[in-house]
Amino acid sequence: MAQSLIDEKTGAFVRQAAQFRNFISRDPNAPFPAVPGRYHLYISYACPWASRCFAFLKLKGLEQVIGLSVVKAKFEKTKEGDDHRGWILPTTDAEDPGATPDPLFQVGSIRALYELANPNYTGRYSVPVLWDKELKTIVNNESAELIRMFNSEFNDYAENPDLDLYPAPLRSQIDEINDWVYDGINNGVYKTGFAAKQAAYDEAVKQVFEALDRCESILGKQRYLCGSTLTEADIRLFVTLIRFDEVYAVHFKCNKKMIHEYPNLFNYTKDIYQIPGMSSTVVMDHIKRHYYGSHPNVNPLGIVPIGPNIDYSTPHDRARLST
Repeated sequence: MAQSLIDEKTGAFVRQAAQFRNFISRDPNAPFPAVPGRYHLYISYACPWASRCFAFLKLKGLEQVIGLSVVKAKFEKTKEGDDHRGWILPTTDAEDPGATPDPLFQVGSIRALYELANPNYTGRYSVPVLWDKELKTIVNNESAELIRMFNSEFNDYAENPDLDLYPAPLRSQIDEINDWVYDGINNGVYKTGFAAKQAAYDEAVKQVFEALDRCESILGKQRYLCGSTLTEADIRLFVTLIRFDEVYAVHFKCNKKMIHEYPNLFNYTKDIYQIPGMSSTVVMDHIKRHYYGSHPNVNPLGIVPIGPNIDYSTPHDRARLST
């Protein structure tokens, strides 16, 4: 999830771009047509980028259309003979509850999938991964693109085809919000947590809370980021908010203020969590064990904090802003 680079001069965290960027299309003649049963999605419950893809599967009703496998919570060695640690697939369902063995190739790691797709691959072995069972390759590993495909290209088979999380009239607004939410919040917490110099941390954490304050202000006037309509911008923000108090405030040193101390953001997080299907995408045990146990440069002893164990199923006040 965070196999990226630290700028040696500034100490700033720099995320590497995803490399598999093919698109699935409703066009039956496309290289990657939207066909039920052809594709398989590999995710981690811990990873926010993968979790937003899982959320789209749930919201759109695509669980019978696209297969799903879940990796183990903590990074482990991916291959004998080198020191790389990354996402591991269990050999049995009991090995790490919630994680699932690979049904396609019985491989033990996400790295192995990348090497099946391209034996000369040298990039990150990240999730999500969308695999094409027919062509035996990775279609795409960029979550921002995968959620767009799940939103529209499988509508002929989706249980909720009328749900449009990227509606045409709001696209420019969604894109603009995504840009600053990604930089300041989604990736901002990583820039803060993996900063290797004080100045890099100071700049990154400042941007995190400026962006959170901006969201708090917007959400004081309307139910969702783009008004009264739930969009992909909300799902993209949610996956960071739901991890913030449990992980990012401590592990990534984003402790100036907790999400539960923002009245609008906290109620907004509960609102989205309570959308049917969304709560099942939040597996806090995997989330906490991954972060606290997989980054020895940040948490050398791997000790997992006990709290705060926030209940997001309690009532919220967001319905007052529906109209």
